[in-house]
Amino acid sequence: MKPLPKTVAPLPDELLSGWLSRLAAANYCDDAELLAHIEVNITHGTALDFSSDAATAEKIANAARVAPDVVQALVFPAMTPREASLTAQMPFQHCLQCSREDLSLRHWRRAWAFDCQVCGTRLVQTLGKTGDEQVSEKLIYRARRGAGMLECAARSQGPRQLRRAMRAVTFAMSLKGCLGDPSFAVQNPRSEVRLFCLAAIAAARSQPLAKAAIVSKSIDDYARVALLRAFEKEPRLLAAVDHIAQRRARSAGPMTAASHN
Repeated sequence: MKPLPKTVAPLPDELLSGWLSRLAAANYCDDAELLAHIEVNITHGTALDFSSDAATAEKIANAARVAPDVVQALVFPAMTPREASLTAQMPFQHCLQCSREDLSLRHWRRAWAFDCQVCGTRLVQTLGKTGDEQVSEKLIYRARRGAGMLECAARSQGPRQLRRAMRAVTFAMSLKGCLGDPSFAVQNPRSEVRLFCLAAIAAARSQPLAKAAIVSKSIDDYARVALLRAFEKEPRLLAAVDHIAQRRARSAGPMTAASHN
């Protein structure tokens, strides 16, 4: 196999699949043609982002005229189970500005990534409508804070912080009528769901049970059932929420109750 006519230097934090796409563009071919030339038997370069064996790395390195270590450095390093659960297997968000330069960066795959570390632009969902014109600045601010807290929780030594963050996400999912694993909710292709779930993490930092109680009294029966289902394995938490909600209802009195009707 002959080396490619042209090569490109990988950039910091660039993923192997993104670099291969830039390499293909530089040599006037598409990704599939490049992989076929290198004799790598896969269809999409994203399959190499999490693991690339020595033989594959050497083939790519020889074609691009770089050291195999350079290729291996573009693959995700070993991760803890917590980090892995919050790292998307496929692209779910990107930077509009950097994507114009055909970049695909590693941190974009993290569930806690909110702003592009290269240009500072807020990341947007790859699929679906972003609905940016309908998103309040307050929600974006809270979601950004929640994303930072999620990163700290994912990289903390103990599981307590992440468990608390995921509990807040589960509560947010119940209000949005979403099903599934909370780790995937913060990688949701629907921008409004992802933002709401990240904002819930920030809200849970102060008086989380009181906040849950306030919200639980203002939701409809369908959402209430979803909330019960979401926390069916945590009856003590639900009991505490109900106790606070009832206490608030009694202290509010009939005048306040009437004003909400």
